[in-house]
Amino acid sequence: MNLSSRQCEYLKLMGIDVWVSREQLLPVDYDDPITSEAFVDNSGMDEWQTLRKQVSGCQKCSLHQGRTQTVFGAGDIHADWMIIGEAPGAEEDRKGEPFVGRAGKLLTAMLQAIGLDRNKVFITNILKCRPPSNRDPRLEEVAACESYLMRQIALVKPKIILAVGRIAAQNLLKTDTPIGKMRGRDYEFSEMKIPVVVTYHPAYLLRSPKEKRKSLQDLQRAVDIYRQG
Repeated sequence: MNLSSRQCEYLKLMGIDVWVSREQLLPVDYDDPITSEAFVDNSGMDEWQTLRKQVSGCQKCSLHQGRTQTVFGAGDIHADWMIIGEAPGAEEDRKGEPFVGRAGKLLTAMLQAIGLDRNKVFITNILKCRPPSNRDPRLEEVAACESYLMRQIALVKPKIILAVGRIAAQNLLKTDTPIGKMRGRDYEFSEMKIPVVVTYHPAYLLRSPKEKRKSLQDLQRAVDIYRQG
């Protein structure tokens, strides 16, 4: 794979050493072809505002009792790429944004390594409230939040979904297949037939840095699928 010097820097941030010759380095291009310039489009804003209000006041399950605030999602609501994780952690609960802290920084570096600006994708989670002690979501909690996620996907209309982590992948695709066996397989989301690529959660990669190269392979595969579409 030909890489720009900027992408090499982000791979180093991920903890992946990349050895390339000067001839393999591409010029730095800050208008990467897979990060098209954001545009102003107010269509659907009322629906987004209504959905955000519904999420912020949600009391469908017991998680609302211990939250600081809901974590709705962040990024470009017209994005081609949608990133779906598991649930907010302590930092996300405090700030009201998905994927902050160390895992968030790693996710940003992962996206940058394939030429994606974090602000030009849409990032959300299966759950909008933090489970206590960051435990796995319960079935009833996932069910309570499902309509919000489905509506987000319908409004964004992404061209590709990146499911990060076992919980996100299994719940989104309605399967109990281990994540190690889900990687590299072709999946589509519902009747919308949106391609889904499964990879490891950044928090897992922080604990298991040797798996970062596998995650990079998943991301490169996602780019290939996106460009073929």
